[in-house]
Amino acid sequence: MNDRLRLVLALHQHQPVGNLDQVTEGVYRDCYLPLVETLADYPTLPVNLHTSGSLLDWLAGRHPEYTHRLRELAAAGRIEIMGGAYHDPLLPMLSQADRRGQINSFSRRLGQLFGQVPRGMWMPERIWDPALAADLAACDIEHTVLDDFHFHAAGLADDQLRGYYLTESEGGLIALFAGEERLRYLIPFAEPEETIAYLRDEARRHPGGVLVYADDAEKFGAWPGMRERMQNSRWLRRFLDALAANSDWLQVTTLGECIDHVPPLGKVYVPEGSYREMGPWSTLAKNVQHSPAESTSISPDTSDISAIPLAGTWRNFRVRYPEIDEMYCRMLQVSKRAQAAVAEDADDSHPLIEQARQALYRAQCGCAYWHGIFGGVYSPHLRQAVYRNLLAAESLLDIVAGRTEPWLSATIDDFNLDVHKELSLTSGKLGLFLAPDRGGQLYELDVRDVGANLLASLTRRPEPYHRQTATLASAAENAHLIYDSYARKSLLDHFFDVRCTLDQVAACAATEQGDFLAGRYRARLRRIQGGVCAQLARTGRAFGQPVTVTKQLTLWADRSVVDIHYELTGLPPGRPCRFAVEFNFAGLPPACPDRYFVDSQGRVLADLGHRLDLSGVGSLRLVDRWLGVDIGLSASEVGGIWAFPIQSVSRSQRGLETIQQSVAVFPHWIVVGDAAGRWSVDLQLAIVTSPAATRTTPGEAIAAAPPAKKEPGVARESSVRQSTQYVVDGPHAQPAPKSIIATPQRRVYEG
Repeated sequence: MNDRLRLVLALHQHQPVGNLDQVTEGVYRDCYLPLVETLADYPTLPVNLHTSGSLLDWLAGRHPEYTHRLRELAAAGRIEIMGGAYHDPLLPMLSQADRRGQINSFSRRLGQLFGQVPRGMWMPERIWDPALAADLAACDIEHTVLDDFHFHAAGLADDQLRGYYLTESEGGLIALFAGEERLRYLIPFAEPEETIAYLRDEARRHPGGVLVYADDAEKFGAWPGMRERMQNSRWLRRFLDALAANSDWLQVTTLGECIDHVPPLGKVYVPEGSYREMGPWSTLAKNVQHSPAESTSISPDTSDISAIPLAGTWRNFRVRYPEIDEMYCRMLQVSKRAQAAVAEDADDSHPLIEQARQALYRAQCGCAYWHGIFGGVYSPHLRQAVYRNLLAAESLLDIVAGRTEPWLSATIDDFNLDVHKELSLTSGKLGLFLAPDRGGQLYELDVRDVGANLLASLTRRPEPYHRQTATLASAAENAHLIYDSYARKSLLDHFFDVRCTLDQVAACAATEQGDFLAGRYRARLRRIQGGVCAQLARTGRAFGQPVTVTKQLTLWADRSVVDIHYELTGLPPGRPCRFAVEFNFAGLPPACPDRYFVDSQGRVLADLGHRLDLSGVGSLRLVDRWLGVDIGLSASEVGGIWAFPIQSVSRSQRGLETIQQSVAVFPHWIVVGDAAGRWSVDLQLAIVTSPAATRTTPGEAIAAAPPAKKEPGVARESSVRQSTQYVVDGPHAQPAPKSIIATPQRRVYEG
């Protein structure tokens, strides 16, 4: 009988879809490559390794020698490759078809690269839902790792977690291992001797037991200060030397070996949840204090782990950050359309459908759908990557549907799942989403040629870490702690005092004289020759009296232009007032020579991180040559234009940092009604696209895996929720037993 303590080292490598190449290259150089090369020098110490599909595809393309090295180590039994969902999505967020599709697609990809099918998988962000067991079993996954925190929620104590448990859903049986939280705070922050002492104590108390360390591989070189710790103090080699030197009582092994040689501790049903730290990050409580255990400082002190409040559920990220909810709802919309296409294509004969599904899977990468110690939703390039891939999927599905000529569609539905109806106007060039119930705002503006949502903006809101002002790098950063009282979208209607200034508006210190920002607008659609119009109107109050604002948008089938007509009625007779229409354009960073403002004469005014206070003008252009867009905004009435950056302060591993989220542009006028109290203006938003400098177009979303064959375990939805649509102009110590987990090759445990 083997009484040695088994220790599993399960390492997770991941870089999100849309991450900057230079960032991923730096992590590869400082972490992934030296980590694997160091592990290769210790043949008696096998590990589990999970590399997310988004990172694996990047590595296979940029550093094929690295994936070849992994294949050699896997073939030698030195690395047990873990599967997972392809692009590390938050699995309970997806439909069953997408969950199983992601897992099966990634297993096929791993089979191609490494010649072996994974037995276990990494659970993204350790977000668990009991129903997931059925999906894992259907995809021939035997086991996964959660945190001990999950098992505590089921009533199990630490001493009951020195092995693994079985769980099931719909008869699908899998094994659950508990990742040790204390080990997460010891490795690699404490000296190796401290971890060895802890393991020795556990070996005395639990002979033949299993402990699992499961955490991010980036801690071994990419986290702040860790590259120096690995290289200068040789922490990893000293740690591995210590493990090898204690092999008389300690066996470093893999999850698969445990399944094959250790019986389960029993059965358990673990409730929904994630790792402990995510609770306070997602809570809706206003007074949650962040525990020191959440800090980014490198410290082996774990005395405060239990001090982290048990609050919140990861699902409430969609409430705390409506921007996440917008991406989520949009993802569901595309997912339903993809499933409908799959259902219609009975023999899976159309390769573009699989390409569309792979683009959808990339858009489901979980990093942009939450916020904690990493940038998450605060990172503009991650949000844009979500929309870029959603638009890629839509473009491919449009081709499948035969939309090859100029076309338009106008749809009314509850797109954001808030019981209110929204409007969608879409052409082959642009996509507009309007929310009549929220100020008649334009909340999504898709430029389909370049795969960008110019309204993937972020509203500035208080965060618990903003109270830690002493850690701010400078007083200048304090100036960026401005909070918005409304969502930074477009077609936002403002009434200001005539003396209102740019500085007041930029500081959110200007007093609103109207109630139109969040008011409910009446909406209707109508078709015209070659276009479709959405008209929104509201009678509210401005300067204390009834005023009606009517705005009409026209989208054309064959032009990247939106014509906007505003009419104000009921204006105070003879009283001048300042009326402004706010636009926000996201994804346009500052201090870049190829991103700038241009005036009507074609002169470059400043980069997009500057403020502009222009008077006597009727137009302004915002150019982003990297993205490949030239945004022109013009008005029929000369007035003023304010433009300024919207910058947030967020937390990352490096501390607090300022990020430009969008550029706000306010055309404004001093208006006086005519004899009937009326005033009107025509605006035109024209978007010119050109080949982007370093990216592919939406239609070039190529799947990393070959077209899928039908998966017998994958359920497919046969219908899409109905909407009203108007189409315009076309188109587990017994002697070497077999595994306990039911798969086609390994059906029952045999002692």
